[in-house]
Amino acid sequence: MLKHKNKTAFSFLLAILLLSAQSCKKSFLDVPPQAQQTSETFFTTAADATAAVNSVYANLRSFDQTAFGAIAVESVPSDETEKGSSPSDAAFFNLYDNFTYTSTEGQVFGFWNGLYQEVNLCNQVLDNVPAINMDAALKARYIGEAKFVRAYTYFRLVRAYGGVPLRLHVPADQTQYNIPRNSAAEVYAAVEQDLTDAASVLPQSYSSADVGRITKGAALALHAKVAMYQKKWADVLTYTNQVMGLGYSLFPNFEQMFRIANENCSESVFEIQCQSFPNVIGASTSQYSQVQGVRAQTGGGWGFNVPTTALVNAFEPGDPRMDATIIFRGETTPEGDKVDPVGDNPRYNQKSYVPFTVPFVQNEGEDQNIRVIRYAEVLLMNAEAANETGNSAAALNSLEMVRARARGSNAGILPKVTTTDQTALRQAIWHERQVELAMEFDRFFDVVRQGRGPAVFGAKGFKVGKNELMPIPQSEIDLSGGKLTQNPGY
Repeated sequence: MLKHKNKTAFSFLLAILLLSAQSCKKSFLDVPPQAQQTSETFFTTAADATAAVNSVYANLRSFDQTAFGAIAVESVPSDETEKGSSPSDAAFFNLYDNFTYTSTEGQVFGFWNGLYQEVNLCNQVLDNVPAINMDAALKARYIGEAKFVRAYTYFRLVRAYGGVPLRLHVPADQTQYNIPRNSAAEVYAAVEQDLTDAASVLPQSYSSADVGRITKGAALALHAKVAMYQKKWADVLTYTNQVMGLGYSLFPNFEQMFRIANENCSESVFEIQCQSFPNVIGASTSQYSQVQGVRAQTGGGWGFNVPTTALVNAFEPGDPRMDATIIFRGETTPEGDKVDPVGDNPRYNQKSYVPFTVPFVQNEGEDQNIRVIRYAEVLLMNAEAANETGNSAAALNSLEMVRARARGSNAGILPKVTTTDQTALRQAIWHERQVELAMEFDRFFDVVRQGRGPAVFGAKGFKVGKNELMPIPQSEIDLSGGKLTQNPGY
């Protein structure tokens, strides 16, 4: 299968790279693992650079970044999802649903730790690859790919925790490990610089052997999203307009766009590549789909992160995206799976769904890529920025592209939005983001950046001045000797 051959390019040497920044002191116990290369002798050849960059990609699908940590921090606090699974299984998710989590809860640390492991991998590339004697163009591209991933990782950190320690190099000695928090503005500035650098060197597209690697369009699109969170609307407009000129298009079938057969399609701007690797555990195999899969006797997954009634009610009458986003208990999926009519949960995430018959080595759905940025989101960011800068005509045009794809040939649903009133159009664009991007781990942060946290999440327990951010893990504060400070309210 050709598409799997493309994904196989992302092999990795995580053991060397993850461990190299963890030791503070030497001792007679610091013996390198047998048959493994040490980090000090690793970064010498072009092949080493390739392996190091591939490790950056591979670790993006790690458990903390795509499963429990991400679900707890980025999804369950919203109004569109709740814990799911059986009532007694992983009950800690309920703490995130009702905003009673504390700084010592495991997923607060797990998400933080998973992202900083990713930062470490990026920094090793950025510190060491420039000195390698290799093809200059390939070297520049590898540096751009690592800068994009570091920017993506810090963006997830800053929107979840606010200002965080900004580490742009591998610590050279013990004194450089314990650093204080930077301000959110400083983190955002570093993210934007990395994305500017990445966009300047990354190609617009790749040959078939490298499909799935990060492109110029991905760097521009993520830069637009980062600017949107800072309300830099002119920048959002600039970056999205550039992406809109790069040849992306909406995939005709919304539901099928999320299936394995249509990974890296015309709408894909950035998606995390996932594939089975026999006899390799940990970050090599994704549990993104397994954790969210239909909890059923006939197959599927664990049944976490399930859609709420509020999400069902958010869709306009007849919107086909509802059935393409939500698997209802008792239904038969488009791929022919009969979902049990009884069970713990009335609904499941269809965007992460993999048919029960798809074979796997370790985890159900481990071949399912994770869609991170789609062209539809670029259009909606463009619409929002155009409206905020007073260009309602451009906003309506981009908004209509998204609604037209969803509408298809059924002219009786999803009528065109025609209002030019800025407030009303803003609400229409926000609503379109909710239904178009549902279950894609953005809803909570969208509502917070829009200033609507109390109105939307107040009934769940959201507190103003506190729950806009997650707490800094208490274990990290303790290890810092108090150099790290806690967010308000925790």
